[in-house]
Amino acid sequence: MTAPVTPGTPERQSLWRNREFIALWGGQVVSTLGARISGTAMPLLVLATTGSPSDAGIVGAAGTLPFLVAHLPAGSLVDRWNRRRILLISELTAGLALSTIPIAMWLGMITIAHLVVVAFVQGLCFVFFGLAERAALPVIIPTTLLPTAVAHNEARSRGAALAGPPLGGLLFGIGRAVPFVVDALSYLIASIGLLFIRSSLQNQTTTKAESLWQATTAGLRWIWRHPLIRAAILLIAVSNLVFQALILIIVVLAQHDGATPTTIGIMLGIYSGGGLIGALAAARLHRHFTPKAVIIGVNWIWAALLPLFALASSPLLIGVIGAATAFVGPLWNVVIITYITVLVPNELLGRVNSAAMTLSWGAMPLASLGAGYLLTSLGPNGSVFVLSTVVLITAIVASVSPVVRNAPPLPAHDETA
Repeated sequence: MTAPVTPGTPERQSLWRNREFIALWGGQVVSTLGARISGTAMPLLVLATTGSPSDAGIVGAAGTLPFLVAHLPAGSLVDRWNRRRILLISELTAGLALSTIPIAMWLGMITIAHLVVVAFVQGLCFVFFGLAERAALPVIIPTTLLPTAVAHNEARSRGAALAGPPLGGLLFGIGRAVPFVVDALSYLIASIGLLFIRSSLQNQTTTKAESLWQATTAGLRWIWRHPLIRAAILLIAVSNLVFQALILIIVVLAQHDGATPTTIGIMLGIYSGGGLIGALAAARLHRHFTPKAVIIGVNWIWAALLPLFALASSPLLIGVIGAATAFVGPLWNVVIITYITVLVPNELLGRVNSAAMTLSWGAMPLASLGAGYLLTSLGPNGSVFVLSTVVLITAIVASVSPVVRNAPPLPAHDETA
């Protein structure tokens, strides 16, 4: 029986007292780390099998293709189907797909076509799981704890990005099949965690009957009618474009300074470490800044930091500058994702998230192509100048945008979670 709450005194709430959030978050810590491990091992396996970088590119493209082609229809299906079942099936299917790789290796039957299919299935499951998880969060936790929950999810992702690549390389060195066995087991562990979620994850609003096409485009229509969300998604798309291109550019910068692959790995590890520290800090920092200050301020911080890459004298200094840019990123994500989660009706949340991610993540393939073109045409320093100009223009636009300047506050939070 729940103890009564004294009138006028807010009930003390904490994510770590929420068993269902712990089950979901803890399982995804394991699963996300496993995915990073196999994601590092996959191109190594392709190169060890065929020696072809183009084959590695094809397998990598297959893994990201669902981000572009599946998000919109997946969003409408997440709002129609049983969300708990989507979460569970996504984890089990991804785990089964990964388990076929070590089996094929042991039988001597591994092929590039097989790896393409596995990568695509894993990416497709990631799309469905991510949309269902975002739609489920406001059902299992109070609105006031949503920013903190988003921050913890950011820390989960950033931590996996930091630890996964070196673990993937280490395990691949022990045995080529080992990283994929580990990832398959991580999906199984995450699936077990989902069994502890007992709440209904569906929205409680009855929606009108509509065709799959109408349902699929509903998220796009909702975004178009809400200027703040539309502006936020456009800002995310620009930041994704810049920082996806930046990774390749700073690697080339480091190579020009004579960095070895090991040094480049350390540089990128420092970069990722800044994001992890920022994600841990964002759980508290978001309460001390208004959303307007975060959206505008983060863009100006990036505008100030990006030119420094061209002036850096060593790969380690490049990593430190990258860590500074990555540190403020999670605070930005907490504000934007919380806005979407709070403002969008839950019965539309899957579709709006899918539309938002299609629009914002669709910039990433263009960023990779653009980075290659810029490096060929202008070199690494010229490429940094172009990206710095893009970020500066974005900061100016955000600063003068009426919808950003009048952004409402996030839900009040009364307890350290």
